[in-house]
Amino acid sequence: MFKYGIDTLTVDKVVAIAKNQLEAGLTDEAINNINICRAKVETMAASDKAVYGINTGFGPLCDTQISPEETSLLQKNLLITHAVGVGNPIDQFLSKLMMITKVHALSQGFSGVRLEVIERIIYFIENNLSPIVPEQGSVGASGDLAPLSHLFLPLFGEGDFWVGNEIVAAGKVLKEHNLQPIELSAKEGLGLINGTQFILSHAITGLKKMEYLLDLADVAGTMSLEGFQGSSSPFREELHTIRPFKGNLKVAERIRTLLDGSQNLEAHFECERVQDPYSIRCMPQVHGASRNAYAHLKELAEIEMNSVTDNPIVLSETEAISGGNFHGQPLAMALDYASIAASELGNISDRRCYLLLEGKYGLPRLLTNAGGLNSGFMIPQYTTAALVTENKSLCFPPSADSVPTSMGQEDHVSMGSISSRKFNQILGNLEKIFAIEFMYAAQAMEFRRPNTFSDIIEENFAIIRSKVAKLEDDRILKDDIYALIELIKEQAFKVA
Repeated sequence: MFKYGIDTLTVDKVVAIAKNQLEAGLTDEAINNINICRAKVETMAASDKAVYGINTGFGPLCDTQISPEETSLLQKNLLITHAVGVGNPIDQFLSKLMMITKVHALSQGFSGVRLEVIERIIYFIENNLSPIVPEQGSVGASGDLAPLSHLFLPLFGEGDFWVGNEIVAAGKVLKEHNLQPIELSAKEGLGLINGTQFILSHAITGLKKMEYLLDLADVAGTMSLEGFQGSSSPFREELHTIRPFKGNLKVAERIRTLLDGSQNLEAHFECERVQDPYSIRCMPQVHGASRNAYAHLKELAEIEMNSVTDNPIVLSETEAISGGNFHGQPLAMALDYASIAASELGNISDRRCYLLLEGKYGLPRLLTNAGGLNSGFMIPQYTTAALVTENKSLCFPPSADSVPTSMGQEDHVSMGSISSRKFNQILGNLEKIFAIEFMYAAQAMEFRRPNTFSDIIEENFAIIRSKVAKLEDDRILKDDIYALIELIKEQAFKVA
């Protein structure tokens, strides 16, 4: 069992918990930490000394002290007034990731949220009760205020849940589960809605998707290389050990493995071509740079998912530090970097598609023997060009921007929620670009028969042909493209 507040979360573990593949819960140690911290909060709440967020107002109202009698209403009002998100609801899985990462942060014993509140969130997680969270409205400091407010409105019977694919009022769902609304107490509103869990959950889903797409880029690129009858020399180990970026070394090694045993490669070993275009020759450098960016984001995301990111942080019965652990900049900048990295994978893929259409080195123009009457594969590359340009436009770094909020109290914000959403949009477009490259590469490989390819390349060729037939005469290609996109989404291609 994964122990909230004690064990170390990873991308794989948090996804496994969300998919009900890994049990997670509270141990006596975590419960003790939670209760000790809660006792500290209650001592401060009863004190005459002003402590931000415990017995004062919030933001620009931090100098207004609140009586103990008004504390509960203050915390409830905090969530109600901050639940101002707009746009489509995020995916149910994202809502679940937000709850899991929030529980892990709250259970470390620095937030002062009561055990019963944390246990109620765990109940939501374990019973697949995902609150409705709008996708827009967070500026990424003081954390993801609007999304987290929507996420936790159901604790006291407000807001909505997903029930299957239906949106159902939280009050109704609580009654069906025989749950009473919880009355929030001192510090709990702040503990719930300060944090980076919206940004972090989008980063987690993007990382899982990008991990596969990085491997897929090598497979698609190698299939294009085989269709183009490119050289294997640029992937030799001796070349990359003298410029040993980890990503470059990894990609070169993978491509060597993907080419191992290729009869097609041997068939043109003594050809007169001196070098291939960059989109073939420089795959280790380009794909590898994207791998380096992925590794950087993963490292930071795993630090963040094991951190305490609310505010203030409770240290003793008399001290709660009001700092900035909720600020999303550490993830926002890395997400923007990863967005560029993902976009570049699509950019070079589009160039390989174009290369296969030019009619060079034994390939017919537009990958059809009946050009003129038939347009062959001319037009799908228009789609990759459009997707590549859309991705480029999504690469503007929101983390480079800041709009002051809260009457200037929050005068520099991260905009990390926008970075995280755009990262996932780019990855969605990348799936579509790779689908078209696979279609082109398989067609190009048809013109190299009866040559055979490595076992793994032949296996992926067969996967493509199970859904998409060789193009002989023009036909509607939309269904072919969608079929390949679906294979990518299902992670049906063999990448290792």
